[in-house]
Amino acid sequence: MPGAVIVMNERPHGYARAKLDRCPCYTCRWAVAQYYEARERAILYGTWRPFVDAAPVRAHIRNLQACGMGLRRIAAEAHVDRKRLQAIITGRPERGTGPQPRVRPSTAAAILNVEPRLNLLGPSTPIDGTGTRRRLRALVAAGWPEQELARRLDRTPGNFSALIRRTHVTVRTALAVRSLYDELWQEDPLQHATGYAVNRARKRAVRLHWAPVMAWDDDTLDDPAARPRGVAA
Repeated sequence: MPGAVIVMNERPHGYARAKLDRCPCYTCRWAVAQYYEARERAILYGTWRPFVDAAPVRAHIRNLQACGMGLRRIAAEAHVDRKRLQAIITGRPERGTGPQPRVRPSTAAAILNVEPRLNLLGPSTPIDGTGTRRRLRALVAAGWPEQELARRLDRTPGNFSALIRRTHVTVRTALAVRSLYDELWQEDPLQHATGYAVNRARKRAVRLHWAPVMAWDDDTLDDPAARPRGVAA
């Protein structure tokens, strides 16, 4: 057709290109032959599982969404097309299909491997405040005055006093406290506050049985079931 532009398919040569684009080249034909050979061998040994139940995958996607992750973020983390996720949870109404009942094992594994890590959640998502409380209390136990910590978090003393006791916080707050903790836990508070204020903070932490920095490992700070070494929880 005069003026038509032919766009070459950039799909790599292999099984997909042979099946979807009917490429007759040697590489594509060899990939198809290898696929069928592996398939027949798996069937022979009873290990052929071309599809798995989509229900657990659908439930996992819903759980991730409840944690504040959008489909676009989930798709990017799983390296799965967003429309594939949509087909699993709601189907494709434009095609008249309902939720997908089965999925490829590789697709299921990729999606189920996505975890609601803090940096993937929406900033306003509420989460458990255990790690936030422990980090702030550990800094006070190290001698950091609450007023100084409040200032660095851009909070009022009264607001900070509530934060250090809060059972749930937003992702935004948790990340801010985590960043502050990483910055200060090895710093000497005497370089930033008076000796009186530092001693007062330490005595308050002892009186309230707040665990110091060294009572925690990095992998236990956020675990509600973990207990500090040498100090009552």
